[in-house]
Amino acid sequence: MSDKLGPRASEPVSEPMRGVPMPGLFSEPLGGPSVHHAFSGAALERVRFNEPRYYPPPPRRIWLPVALFVTTILSTFWAGATGSTPDGPLEIYKLVTDPVEVLFAAMYGFRDGLIYMTAVMSILLAHEMGHFVQAVRYRVPVSLPYFIPMALTPLGTMGAVIAMRGSQANRRELFDIGISGPIAGLVLAVPIACLGIAWATPEGSPMYLGDPLVFRWLIHWFHPELASDQSLAWNPLYMAGWVGMLITGLNMMPISQLDGGHVSYALLGRWAHWLARALVLCGVIFILAADQYGWIVMLALVTYLGTDHPRTADDRAPLGWWRIALGWISLAIPVLCFVPVPIRT
Repeated sequence: MSDKLGPRASEPVSEPMRGVPMPGLFSEPLGGPSVHHAFSGAALERVRFNEPRYYPPPPRRIWLPVALFVTTILSTFWAGATGSTPDGPLEIYKLVTDPVEVLFAAMYGFRDGLIYMTAVMSILLAHEMGHFVQAVRYRVPVSLPYFIPMALTPLGTMGAVIAMRGSQANRRELFDIGISGPIAGLVLAVPIACLGIAWATPEGSPMYLGDPLVFRWLIHWFHPELASDQSLAWNPLYMAGWVGMLITGLNMMPISQLDGGHVSYALLGRWAHWLARALVLCGVIFILAADQYGWIVMLALVTYLGTDHPRTADDRAPLGWWRIALGWISLAIPVLCFVPVPIRT
């Protein structure tokens, strides 16, 4: 009877059958939510002859991603424009208390705000489009990017996220989706950082930026004359490259469903769970020891999503030697790009 109705439960399901409901009293698409069918005669005939029935992904939200994108454009322009004032970044509450000062600050730093906004939004958009295009390529349901405006910070944004049904992707597809975003973002972040560092001057800055390892290398390369007690005055491109590196390094942490979590699970399988748990424990110890309580929100979000990465549609899908090599190399991105103490005033 099982041969007539479809493959037995013990038999592996072939790749083209992703999203096809298995026969039974309660059919459910593989890797998707349960769907209860009305058992008309026509529906039973389709199941009996094993005809594929594909369920289209739910329509993507348009207005919320667009609204967040526009808001993030404004917040990054604000950060770049007011961050270039002689007194440093301008507090957002002055929009109400002193709108005249805000107007003059925006006019003073209009050029810097425009450059910073364009550079940092290009990096973030490239990162998210790397994920989005690969997900569409593999027919994995995915949302448009949700950008995160942070007008209360000198960065103007905390990156962007996309919602994706990763359980409908197999091991190889999930690897490609996870790794494509950081690579696409770094393709823009690295040259932007190089330009920003090359054009920076050793004049100091109203706030201290903790430079990641790759920035230290680039500073030594472009400014070998810089003394050990000197720092560079950041410019819009310097800041945009720095933000791009920070967000990329943070996303490539091999934890939960971050980009690095996708890559580490594809490489290590369930052994990646132990790596993620160890990193979360180290994060808690660091926050308490270094008084860096600003990372509590990120830690809480990761804990809420779940430290362990969920299973894919097929954990046995082969990666191939070049994906394995690329995956191990990419796990060095947090070491090169992330800095645990990013800003100190």
